[in-house]
Amino acid sequence: MKYKLFTSESITIGHPDKICDQISDAVLDYIIEKDPMARVACDVAVNTGLVLVMGEITTECYVDIPKIVRETIKNIGYTDAKFGFDYNSCAVLTSIDEQSPDIAMGVLNSSEYKQSHDPADMMGAGDQGMVFGYACQETPELMPLAIMLAHGITDKLAEYRLNGKLPYLRPDGKAQVTVIYDKDIPIGVDAVVVSAQHAEEIDRKTMEKDIWNLVTEVIPSKYLTKDTKFYMNPTGRFVIGGPQGDSGLTGRKIIADTYGGYCPHGGGAFSGKDPTKVDRSAAYMARYICKNIVAADIARKCQIEISYAIGKASPISLCVDTFNTSQYSDSQIEDIIKAVFDLRPYGIINTLDLRRPIYSATAKNGHFGKKEFSWERTNKVDDILQAAKGLKKEI
Repeated sequence: MKYKLFTSESITIGHPDKICDQISDAVLDYIIEKDPMARVACDVAVNTGLVLVMGEITTECYVDIPKIVRETIKNIGYTDAKFGFDYNSCAVLTSIDEQSPDIAMGVLNSSEYKQSHDPADMMGAGDQGMVFGYACQETPELMPLAIMLAHGITDKLAEYRLNGKLPYLRPDGKAQVTVIYDKDIPIGVDAVVVSAQHAEEIDRKTMEKDIWNLVTEVIPSKYLTKDTKFYMNPTGRFVIGGPQGDSGLTGRKIIADTYGGYCPHGGGAFSGKDPTKVDRSAAYMARYICKNIVAADIARKCQIEISYAIGKASPISLCVDTFNTSQYSDSQIEDIIKAVFDLRPYGIINTLDLRRPIYSATAKNGHFGKKEFSWERTNKVDDILQAAKGLKKEI
């Protein structure tokens, strides 16, 4: 019998790219707490001893960006120059402009509003683009298994580093998990790769044993066999890391941020963007829709694509794919979605309550699969089932 292998990767909070994501969202959270209607697009780049914060921000509040940068880096754990990066001594440069008035005119006064005068039509999409959402029944979180296991490992690496259980760990690192599928059912883990930055003095055998024990705390024993392969720091050494080892940039880990490659990605990154940017807020809405459809058992797997045009409130396309796991056709499920969910930016922001300082938590171990986020609720199941009543099952 031939099995399928699928691999996903997660990134620790001390990886250079994730440092940038966390700073971008920390700036956004600070601003949106004081000015919920602010428009923010904040990007960050890091390199050895340097942080560059840039972008377009329109707000009425004062923002001490260097202070936010240093506090974020400190909380990640770069508190000593021997780690190659230090919150206290790094240089912080800023280059911030206001949002372009050509963009603002579409966000604040959509083309549909000029005809309908419906307040929900007033807000247009902040950019063109498409987003994808996904959910499946592989895990309790209704997420693909590989990405949830990989996130679990990087989360443990950070936890054991910060609480002192594994004091030789340093902030940078990655985890990768390969899951074995029999048809569409996950039946085991074929391989685990962990790259963890470490103090120079720790011996490899001790670290390998400690990290394997950590892995077994995350991955259920039913998925681990004598044939499961484990690779820990495959080059044999990972002392130089963080911005000293590699430059970082906001939005460069979009696959680890979402579904681990298990479904397409629209292309737009999330971190540092306020919710008028549909490549963030609509991606959250797409996840919310898919999770509720799968939770309602309308389909075992569900993927949707939504596309927008800048300055227009209503999406210009909606595409559903349930991978032949539903008794309803994809076009019927599309009708259910249109009946239950408001896909305009105004409706998305209100439904998911997105004008709050909630974004820093999304920049760590993925934007999906965490119960504290509003887009992870399954409170639309009854509405979906009601909308499905009377529909003739076509499959």
